[in-house]
Amino acid sequence: MPQKIVPNLWFDTEAEEAAAFYVSVFERSRIVNVTHYTEAGPRPAGTVMSVEFELDGQRFVGINGGPQFTFSEAVSLAVTCEDQDEVDHYWEKLSEGGEEGPCGWLKDRYGLSWQVVPTGMDELFADPDPTRAQRAMQAMFGMKKLDIAALQAAADGVPAA
Repeated sequence: MPQKIVPNLWFDTEAEEAAAFYVSVFERSRIVNVTHYTEAGPRPAGTVMSVEFELDGQRFVGINGGPQFTFSEAVSLAVTCEDQDEVDHYWEKLSEGGEEGPCGWLKDRYGLSWQVVPTGMDELFADPDPTRAQRAMQAMFGMKKLDIAALQAAADGVPAA
């Protein structure tokens, strides 16, 4: 069954390059289709208009629409990671050529914002013991890439080494 809601990402001219990059980062990913502008424009005939791609089964479309719009942190893509190795992998790949931000956020080389987060974050911050939740959140605010062991240690009240 086709995906009912498909995020569309607006690029100036690098939709195909970005899609190839994202497909290289995520397993079970592929380029589905590439369409080109025709003589009808508004860009030169033959240049890439859009790229349909899947990242781990999630469908996206990259559109080469021009420089009028750029990405901002108002929209981000969250990558939920099972363990620290996965956090490290996605952080390293997605931040390469981009910009690291606070609290597990980064911008990739195309300016798209990502959140690289471990599973269990919601539970940690919603701990029935508000002191545990507060310590974990305070620790997160001091991090760029999230460190699962350090977050857990902070929640447990173990001083940072």
